[in-house]
Amino acid sequence: MIEWFQELTSFQKTYWIITGISTLLFIIVLISTFVGADTDDIGDVDAEIDADTGAGFQFFTLKNLVAFFTIFGWSGIASIDAGNSKPVTVIISFFCGLVMMFIMAAMFYYISKLTSSGTLKMKNAINAIGEVYLTVGARRSKIGKVQIKVQGALRELEALTDYDEDLKQGNVIKVIEVTNNGILIIEPQK
Repeated sequence: MIEWFQELTSFQKTYWIITGISTLLFIIVLISTFVGADTDDIGDVDAEIDADTGAGFQFFTLKNLVAFFTIFGWSGIASIDAGNSKPVTVIISFFCGLVMMFIMAAMFYYISKLTSSGTLKMKNAINAIGEVYLTVGARRSKIGKVQIKVQGALRELEALTDYDEDLKQGNVIKVIEVTNNGILIIEPQK
């Protein structure tokens, strides 16, 4: 093994050293990711481009840099073995490393967009059908509670009605309005 390494040119040795170290780091990062350790907390430099959701496009992260040098090294070795010149090898390996960084940054960006904040937007309750849980007083005389499905989750929310009769437990209702302070205005569903 030592004889093989000593026979390499300094250019080839540089690529093998970069490849060996970055591949080892890549394996460590991969294992720590599967185990659940967050390696981006160590030496993370983020360049963010704000999107509509506020999630940033993170290009310069530890994981991306490790992936860059891993692909840079392996593509450089493959280019050297293909008989390419030094400038062509450097260009090919640099391009392959950048492509890998863009792929990983895009992947993490789109994965982060899959999450939702979970914040309840009361306006999404308008036109929802639900059921009275605690009696709602007629003509807004008493706040009651209703169970309705909003944003994919069953919620128990406060409600008032302009209807002439109390809406009792079990009545099916429809949300027609939401007040500024988040109380639902409901009517019986017919």
